[in-house]
Amino acid sequence: MEKKYAIFFIVWFSNFVFSQKEITVTGIVIDSRTQNPLENVVVAIQNTAVMQLTSKTGKFELSIFPQKEQLLLLRSQGYKDFLLKLQSHSEQNIDLGILQLEDTYSDEVPAALITLSDNDFSEDNSSSEMTSGLLQSSKDAFMQASAFSWGQARFRVRGLDSENAVTMLNGMPMNKIYDGRPQWGNWGGLNNVLRNQEFSVGAAASNYTFGGILGAQQIFTRAALYRKGTALNFSGSNTTYLWRTIGTYASGMNKSGWAFVISGGKRWTDEGYFAGTNFDADSFFLSVEKKLNNKHSINFTGFYTPNSRGKNSANTNEVTNLMGEKYNSYWGFQDSEKRNARVKKVEEPLFMLNHYFKINEKTNLNSAVMFQLGKVGNSNIDYQNADSPDPVYYKKMPSYFSSLYAKDQGEFSGAFTPDYVNAEKSKTAFLANPQIDWEKMYFTNQKLGSNGYEPAQSHYVLYEDRTDDQTFAVNSNLNAQISATVFFDGGFTFKKLKSHNFQYLLDLLGGAYFEDIDPFYKGNLSQSDLQHPNRQVVKGDIYGYNYNLLATTLDVFSQFRFSYNKTEFFLAQSYAISDYQREGLYQNGLYPTSSLGKSEKVNFENFGFKGGFTYKISGKQLLFFNAAHFTKAPSLRNTFSNARLNNNIINGIESENASSAEANYVYRSSKFKFRLTAYYSETKNTSKTSYFYAEGIFDNGSGYDPTNAFVSQTLTKLDKKNTGAELSFEYQISSTLKTTLAAAFGNYVYSSNPNVIITNDANRAKDGAQTTFDFGRAFLKNYKQPGTSQQAYSFGLEYRDPKFWWIGGNINYLAESYIDVSPISRTSQFYINPANGFPFPEATSERGDELLKQEEFKPIMLLNFSGGKSWRIHKKYIGLFASVNNVLDLRYKTGGFEQARNANFRALNQDLSSGTPSFGPRYYYGFGRTYFLNLTIGL
Repeated sequence: MEKKYAIFFIVWFSNFVFSQKEITVTGIVIDSRTQNPLENVVVAIQNTAVMQLTSKTGKFELSIFPQKEQLLLLRSQGYKDFLLKLQSHSEQNIDLGILQLEDTYSDEVPAALITLSDNDFSEDNSSSEMTSGLLQSSKDAFMQASAFSWGQARFRVRGLDSENAVTMLNGMPMNKIYDGRPQWGNWGGLNNVLRNQEFSVGAAASNYTFGGILGAQQIFTRAALYRKGTALNFSGSNTTYLWRTIGTYASGMNKSGWAFVISGGKRWTDEGYFAGTNFDADSFFLSVEKKLNNKHSINFTGFYTPNSRGKNSANTNEVTNLMGEKYNSYWGFQDSEKRNARVKKVEEPLFMLNHYFKINEKTNLNSAVMFQLGKVGNSNIDYQNADSPDPVYYKKMPSYFSSLYAKDQGEFSGAFTPDYVNAEKSKTAFLANPQIDWEKMYFTNQKLGSNGYEPAQSHYVLYEDRTDDQTFAVNSNLNAQISATVFFDGGFTFKKLKSHNFQYLLDLLGGAYFEDIDPFYKGNLSQSDLQHPNRQVVKGDIYGYNYNLLATTLDVFSQFRFSYNKTEFFLAQSYAISDYQREGLYQNGLYPTSSLGKSEKVNFENFGFKGGFTYKISGKQLLFFNAAHFTKAPSLRNTFSNARLNNNIINGIESENASSAEANYVYRSSKFKFRLTAYYSETKNTSKTSYFYAEGIFDNGSGYDPTNAFVSQTLTKLDKKNTGAELSFEYQISSTLKTTLAAAFGNYVYSSNPNVIITNDANRAKDGAQTTFDFGRAFLKNYKQPGTSQQAYSFGLEYRDPKFWWIGGNINYLAESYIDVSPISRTSQFYINPANGFPFPEATSERGDELLKQEEFKPIMLLNFSGGKSWRIHKKYIGLFASVNNVLDLRYKTGGFEQARNANFRALNQDLSSGTPSFGPRYYYGFGRTYFLNLTIGL
């Protein structure tokens, strides 16, 4: 009997779901100013797979299941999104008549400012945050403030960096397997063609991916979606670049079913805001679509954005007090021109082929094949048997003579005598020559011969840490409307990576050759490659280290969404497999048995679940809740303990765990928009590897310096917890005046005491000596996470005149930003004298707490102004935009880190007690007063 009822219920439910009669929604879309019909406008029923492009006459016709309330979305590049409620109480067709889209030229000009934030050009990608990578922010006042007003101070949404969000291009995830982050340098200069975007924040549902705890960002480059026309941009700035020009043309879909978009641009400067930071970047973009028939369309996307950027140094307070916040130690004059030793170059062209298959009105299948190759290089100076070329090398600074390094009573004896006379001489010498001396290095690399000075063995060379990647990827996404209330999203992504990592000799600096050895060791231990010992390398050669990282990943997700009159909810699942392997191409002298050839494969298998619930209080008010829990593989970067030298895998490496939850209240009306969000996220079992030179770390018995060593530090079992609230407020005071308020209040802490493993390769100099040391736990629990302000507030006013000019300003307050602390100083080993193995007698818990207290940066207040004007002349558009950020020219710290060199209590206590520590923290500074000008011409 029960079986009978079950079968009856299933049949009844199926009939109910599939027997609902469809209705037709029609309309015509036109330009509000010109009254001309608009072609290729995206017309979609929000949160469904129902989508269509308007015809040449602006017409559209959609087939939908009738519901009490649905949202029709009109979207086209260069126009404001248009949302319209559809209420169908009966089964009658709906004719919406003429719908007018208002252009966004007045809004679009400020969007031209959204190049990659200059924070994205910081060291590596460690400080890259989602807001920097947004390229075009949403209209939410909070996200606007995060990207534009707070982004200049390295603010990160919810304290999370970009590895916690999935960035997608036409459905293909673009996060790097190496570090989990997008390579922002690949997107520079493509602003005009990357404006078609969708966002899901936090654990909210995405139609294209399972996402991360920060959300997902989808960028569309399908040629048919672009507004037909030509746009030219000319910009000037005093930040990363001085000049920028971009030209873009979109053809629209022609009668033969072809559409294409082409864009090219250039950004350049001989010197950016910080001294010696040259910048040169080009961008080329092409998207071509062929509509095969009403069901099938093929789109090719390709872009190439080579760029080169001179870096700027993080400086100690001693250096900043002598030279100012704009000082950069990475450059020096050569032939009367500034030359930066540390330049980052990115050249990674991308090619993608997409197939769009409209199976029926309710089901779309989008598939893609991607191939990306190219190189990322970071240059630096290498030297052998010579003095350090670094102008701020600690022995060249006054603090060397006034701090513990002037001691003469013995290693870590506790006594030292400051030498103020030589400290003053050192100060005078530094102020006279504060930059890299290129000419001196060239002279050192030559010898006197019969015909004058001629090239000899180089003691100094310029090299590049290179990564040449080849990535092949395939993915497919299915979006289907199963019934009037049930929707399905699913897909998979397969990636295969071969990453060649090596040291590449760029310039012999006037010399004849360079020895491929490590001068800190002798005999076989000094050899980079035992199979080719004592090599003499020249420009264009690989030396030092040489290996491949191999990875394959497979990600699968599925998602069911249910939409009813008053409620919506979704459930999503994910499954992922990751395989990592290192292939050594050199047989390193320190690790002759574990450096050459392939390592063992490291395998990770991961699962994830998330869900959300929305309650529609009314047509204006929403309550929604989302939560997620999933595991993910560690990044390739954090899987091998020292990939440059050996195949060793981090002991105890395992998948990370991530959990997040959020609650939101949203109110939206024509004049008032409000959002209040409370959130929680936690990541567990993360790992992190870093390298530094440590003094007073242990007695290694190597016969060199018993307490000093260049080491690698690996943290495992590192947990992070982020909680907080967000407020977004927007009120249209009148038809011309609007006010906005945004606030972020967070608490971002380390929530565990991670384990610290120190690897000292120098111990290979002694047969059978131990190289890996377990330092136990680092007591980091409740220390604040660095790299972002944990409180941020913004208040803005904006006036928009009916004659198409506008002006706005905002004042911002950011507080509770903290320095990145040194884990090794938070271990119990910190209090042990390495010379005798006993605690330092002068060490007290009170002084230890004082030395190890995390530095909090001063709060900052930033005042910004912007404005613009647009004109229509003979159906052509001209727009002018100008902004001034940090009007009061405030100088402030955006981040910094403790140097780990003073690795024991006595060394750190003596250094800091001197007043001008040799190894004090290093800081990054934000821009002072900056400007941005942009002229846009639309043809």
